[in-house]
Amino acid sequence: MLPPTPPTDAPGDDTALLHAALASGRVHSAYLISGPTGDARALALHFVRALLCRAPDPSARPCEACPDCQRSSVTAPGHEPIVLDGAGKKGPLYRHVGDHPDLIWVERGADDTRVRIAQIRALQGALRLRANEGGWRAVVVADAEWMNAEAQNALLRTLEEPPPRTCLVLVAATAASLLATVRSRCQRVALRPPAADPWLAADAPEAVIALRERLAEAGRLDLPALLDFAEEFRGARAEAAEATTALIDVGCALLRERVKHAVAEGRRELRAELDAYGSLRDARRSLVRFNANPQMVAERALLALRGALA
Repeated sequence: MLPPTPPTDAPGDDTALLHAALASGRVHSAYLISGPTGDARALALHFVRALLCRAPDPSARPCEACPDCQRSSVTAPGHEPIVLDGAGKKGPLYRHVGDHPDLIWVERGADDTRVRIAQIRALQGALRLRANEGGWRAVVVADAEWMNAEAQNALLRTLEEPPPRTCLVLVAATAASLLATVRSRCQRVALRPPAADPWLAADAPEAVIALRERLAEAGRLDLPALLDFAEEFRGARAEAAEATTALIDVGCALLRERVKHAVAEGRRELRAELDAYGSLRDARRSLVRFNANPQMVAERALLALRGALA
């Protein structure tokens, strides 16, 4: 089931919008769910399964008992998600949720750093066909922020003229990573960030803790040492981009924490931290949207952190 409806005064969490859509039957043609990646993906999956569920009580959807829920189950014994390939050579361009023909899932291929335009075109081809069960059908683009401008503009055509009884759900860490024209066609669902920053948690994965400790010392690095650090973010593009994204996200978390402490201590001059935060967000955007070289992006991020933490 969807998470409980939050209080109406809960800041920054719009999941009530999805509850209302299911309860009223007035479902928008497109939604954009933004927030922590795991939570946003899980919410998108629950919503599209609930949309096709046949349970008479909307609050009980997905019921896990009706034929549609059983077909869309991703936890059934022996179920393994099909690995996608953005080039369509080693795997399909998209997959179904469970084995439900009217639920489509799109994400980056295993070796890809972005959702490719070929995947969007394949999706559009599938949507030209009628829904197999004659009711709603839904699509989740789980890595929407990893579409370049060309892929987003291709998807925009579908958002502007959606097929009947079809709902597209885009998932992104931040809505700002998408083109304004794409955002404007979607109902926005923004999830509240967790109370504690997962990048700073004491029980974070060891690799995150190690990276966090290294970045906290970035202010003490001289330029050769910083460039040596950035050298570690070269190699196979998919892995390098993933590692660079983690570097930026951990760096942003450190800067947020630094600003929080500075404000608590009454310090008002925060220009260095805020400028560095903006630089890291720009670096992430160039990596995601413009396919920039991960090592060069890592250099930019480390230079920004060095300036703020020195």
